[in-house]
Amino acid sequence: MLHNLTKKLIKVIFLSGSLSLLFDCTGELETAEEKTVVNIFMEDPEALGRGQALFEGSCANYCHGKNQTDGNENSLFDCDWKYGGSDQEIFDIVTAGIPETNMIGFGSNFPDGDNDLWKIIAFLRIKQQACI
Repeated sequence: MLHNLTKKLIKVIFLSGSLSLLFDCTGELETAEEKTVVNIFMEDPEALGRGQALFEGSCANYCHGKNQTDGNENSLFDCDWKYGGSDQEIFDIVTAGIPETNMIGFGSNFPDGDNDLWKIIAFLRIKQQACI
């Protein structure tokens, strides 16, 4: 009987511990979302600095402006995007370009390849106005 009671107690402790891992300190259920490469770079000041430098050197001085207040028709800091606004759509557009527009495709020609493009996208996300 003592053996069965010990087994039940161990199960209760295990289940309690397992359930507590699902909740944060506020008691709210955490979601198990996997971070994207953009989310990871958004938390990395060095990656954001590189994204900003690349954006300013490759995009801002030519077509898109450096910030929300430039009043540029092709601003990437607002919520009014004509050609898609998801991270993957931005990646695809910068890589391949947009036919019959001034948006050329850069391919993977950034110094650190695709990672540099993801850092640019992370920089845009950090600086973008809130979209409702």
